[in-house]
Amino acid sequence: MKYRGTPLILVCAAWGAFWGAWSALLPAVKDQLGASTAELGFALTAVPVGAIPAMALTGRLARGREREALLGVTVLFAAAVAAIGWTRSPAAFAVTLLLLGAASGALDVALNLATGRAERESGRRLFQPVHAAFPVAVILAAPATGLARQLGLGTEAVLAAVALLAVAAAAGLLRLPMGRGPASGGHREGRRRWSHAVVLGGLAACVLVVENAVEQWSVLLLEEHRAASAVLAGAAPAAYMAALTAGRLIVQALPPVPMRALYLVAGLGGGAGIALAGWGGPAGPGFGLGTGPGPVAVSLAGFALTGLALGPVVPALLSRAAADDPGGTLVSAVSAISYTAFVASPVLVGVLAAWQGLPAALALLGLLALPLLVRALRP
Repeated sequence: MKYRGTPLILVCAAWGAFWGAWSALLPAVKDQLGASTAELGFALTAVPVGAIPAMALTGRLARGREREALLGVTVLFAAAVAAIGWTRSPAAFAVTLLLLGAASGALDVALNLATGRAERESGRRLFQPVHAAFPVAVILAAPATGLARQLGLGTEAVLAAVALLAVAAAAGLLRLPMGRGPASGGHREGRRRWSHAVVLGGLAACVLVVENAVEQWSVLLLEEHRAASAVLAGAAPAAYMAALTAGRLIVQALPPVPMRALYLVAGLGGGAGIALAGWGGPAGPGFGLGTGPGPVAVSLAGFALTGLALGPVVPALLSRAAADDPGGTLVSAVSAISYTAFVASPVLVGVLAAWQGLPAALALLGLLALPLLVRALRP
């Protein structure tokens, strides 16, 4: 079978395009609903609540029929995206987000299972380029959505366009050659895989806690603690995502890189990068940081270093899981375990920020690189 990986890349790109557009649409959605900030925040918690059980269910149902499962959940994701534009009350919005979260979580697992299957059947490395499509789409979709809003397009039109993009990507999966996979192993083998999944999923979760923190808090850090302009502060998540993409594509272009080397680079570079981003200047976190171009530039460089070092780790972990378990149990388990990072990250940063302030909170996330270093240095 000859795999080019393009259908999988396009699905991941459509997935990322929604989340990039979504961040730029939230102010308009808030106005459309007439919701308070608290009501909006409460409704948004429906996304992870819907995603986690859907990920577990998809992991069971999709194994052996990865292409069909990915096609189906991508279409369902498109329908959920389109439906958001027509909600007019916070309660209906929360229900729609619950369905969106379920579809997005299912898409996450199905995409990883299909990519792992494609890697095994083709002998090609595909996880890095497939996962690189997500941050590229986020970077492009966010400003494009801002421009669409400025031109007068409403949320219905923007979300309908993203939904059509997802349907088109799903149609491309019909060109992906893929047969049926083998059955999973027995009970004893299943227990061994679950212990392995906890380790790999835990390492991935450490990375994703940092990634989610950068996405949610980096702009606020630069605006409120570095006196950066709105435009300059908005460059922080873009710098992280661009560097994350570069890291994945660099690893893809190189000969196969040992996992130990990836752990070491991620542990050193990722830990130092996020600590540098939070620190931002000679005064140190939580001790009256200075303002101006110096601390802003240091923080941007820290976010970029973090993305560059951490970017290849999660795709490499998923690729390792796929290679170790042709039945797909390990991939779906790692995907679900790592997703808990998106639930834990806002709470963790919020608690740390209440204790020491936001700059120190982000700097302290560098401690999450320690498990990667331990894994790299173990005998």
